Amino acid sequence: MQVVGKSPITAAFAALVSADIEDDRIDLLRASLTIARTEYPDLDIRNYVNRVEALASKVRNRLAPEISVIDMVTTLNRVMFQEMNFRGNREDYYDPRNSFLNDVLERRLGIPITLSVLYLEVARRIGLPLAGVGMPGHFLLKVYDVEGRQILIDPFNQGSMLNAADCEQRMQAIYSGEMRFKPEYLLPVSRRQILTRMLNNLRHIYMSVRQFRKTLMIVDLVLAIYPRSPEDVKQRAMLRFSTGQLAGALSDLDQYLKMNPEASDAEEIRQTALGIRRTLATWN
Repeated sequence: MQVVGKSPITAAFAALVSADIEDDRIDLLRASLTIARTEYPDLDIRNYVNRVEALASKVRNRLAPEISVIDMVTTLNRVMFQEMNFRGNREDYYDPRNSFLNDVLERRLGIPITLSVLYLEVARRIGLPLAGVGMPGHFLLKVYDVEGRQILIDPFNQGSMLNAADCEQRMQAIYSGEMRFKPEYLLPVSRRQILTRMLNNLRHIYMSVRQFRKTLMIVDLVLAIYPRSPEDVKQRAMLRFSTGQLAGALSDLDQYLKMNPEASDAEEIRQTALGIRRTLATWN
């Protein structure tokens, strides 16, 4: 049987990132945990929300009544990285569990984006207004002190506080000097962009080991955020085709051609769609 409709997980995620929800009102924590449901369908999201709230309470109890931004960051770092022992997983960076927030909470291991989401959500609950920073190769957070100075925070490295020069050095190390640093890399990103980056990490991990069914679940979630993305629609078509979902693949190919009728590969896509139609006709 060919299935084209949304799965319950995709529908739940789509409801959290719907276009009619203002970006700053997206529940980043629940949306991140819903991504984890692609691996753990019966995940108790409320349980993990409670864990984050308990962590925030632990930090809040350490804060003085009138505390500076720097001292709030220092206290948060002490609780998360010294007392709770959260840390970056350098030994197995591409383990998919590093991208699932429930696993990060259980194992206390993560990658820059997931540790940053956890840090940001704890910070929000203690009144520390952080923003995500989508620097290529290494996700960061930032906040401004009372004098308006930018402070960059690296949760993957124990919450170390950085300046722009530090970030440039870090990027040069990641890309071996092959990618030039630009100041705009330190601009804040939206919650939808944070979620998309989490999804893209998983997409690349699964594609690298040819786990097409898992990749397909992730692309479904990307399209819940950006339903009008032609390249993602095309990739979903190919993933559906690879997993035997021919009706779904055909639907996506037709949608891709409507979105992008003058695409350089339009004729190739038309021929692929024609081949699928002929195959489906023999099944009737």
